[in-house]
Amino acid sequence: MTPPDSLSERLFNTLCSIPLIDPHTHINPLSPHCESLADILTYHYYTELVHSAGMPREVIEHPDLSAKEKLSRLIDFLDRIDNTIQHEWIMEMCREFFDFHEDTLTPENWESVYDSSEKKMASDSWETSVLETSGIEKVFLTNDFDDSLEGWDTQRYVPCLRCDDLVFHLTRPEVQGRLEHATNVRVKDVPTFSMAVASLFEHFTSHGAKACAVSLPPDFLPISQIPSDIDPLLQRLFIGKDLSEPEHRAVQQYVFWLLALSCQEYNLPFQLMIGVHRQVYRRGVYQGQDLFDQQTSLFQFRELFNAFPNVKFPISVLTSSQNQELVAYSWIFPNVYCFGHWWYSNVPTFIDRDERARLQAVPKTKQMGWYSDVYKLEFALPKCHMYRRVLANILAEDFVLARNWSEDRAIDLGKQILRTNVETVFDIR
Repeated sequence: MTPPDSLSERLFNTLCSIPLIDPHTHINPLSPHCESLADILTYHYYTELVHSAGMPREVIEHPDLSAKEKLSRLIDFLDRIDNTIQHEWIMEMCREFFDFHEDTLTPENWESVYDSSEKKMASDSWETSVLETSGIEKVFLTNDFDDSLEGWDTQRYVPCLRCDDLVFHLTRPEVQGRLEHATNVRVKDVPTFSMAVASLFEHFTSHGAKACAVSLPPDFLPISQIPSDIDPLLQRLFIGKDLSEPEHRAVQQYVFWLLALSCQEYNLPFQLMIGVHRQVYRRGVYQGQDLFDQQTSLFQFRELFNAFPNVKFPISVLTSSQNQELVAYSWIFPNVYCFGHWWYSNVPTFIDRDERARLQAVPKTKQMGWYSDVYKLEFALPKCHMYRRVLANILAEDFVLARNWSEDRAIDLGKQILRTNVETVFDIR
């Protein structure tokens, strides 16, 4: 029998040769990569970790702080987080991109890495080099609804309509103004709002959009609202009148349901990122304030899944307990898909447990195992390698050794989870 470690290594190396599509990121296609090591280490994972380890928020977020000075302060606390997987991401990026092979960044060595990173990232070929090194062919974006979708190659950077502002912030005058400017529709009621949403979907699909996406709090209930009940609320909303909290919730539910209807009409998958509470830790650093609880249930979404059998719902959840529920819903509902390992679940221990459950219980055509969720391209490589290593171990242990699968058959399964299903679900040709 092949030793598990060498088997896993062979499978990992083969998985790394499969070119990927990254189906969920926050990349700005007009500024997709970092400009220096400072952009890497000031990513929110590192600011929130060093803040948790004792660095005051005011020291991290001083308004007059240059990026390089902020980096020097973070380096002083880096030894406090060198046990974390996020630290390993830094070191993998430094090894792969900057030929740095020491154990960690220190006050004595970081400046040479900074200078090397700044020089390399200034190259015109850097963006392509990062994508090629990472083995990524296409990157999905999360575009604001009023994004012009101009100025970049949409074959490389695939548009995706992010719907959070439409669902949750339609009461804000600036969002209403953006909607009118983007669609040339003066919204005043249900019919004109429907026209505006149709205009958005026409705009996005004409520019090659492949999905919609929204992040939902744990208490959100996707309920179908009667348009005639919502019409007077929209009329008041768009002339600046306040709504009560129940009325506001009803408008949110109506907008969400209309977006699902539009996904059905335009044949777009609807990515749902379910379960995040915003600003739980109100004194946290930027992007380091949001958490989850254990109250979210996909049972809340049962009517949505039943009402739209032809809409594909790639679902991301934040905990392993939620993952078991996602496994069950993907097991039963043809239109529910397991989608990546999101945020606080994107740690090897949780990926291993959650991915094993999915592979043991959910049809292999219903799973998209990885997306990066990154803001800058460089982070995709260590995140992808982390997932590939876990997947290689699972394929080795649970399929080749436990079930006597051939290595080729295990690789075929890995390719389906990593690539083929993304192409199929999001209609990538």
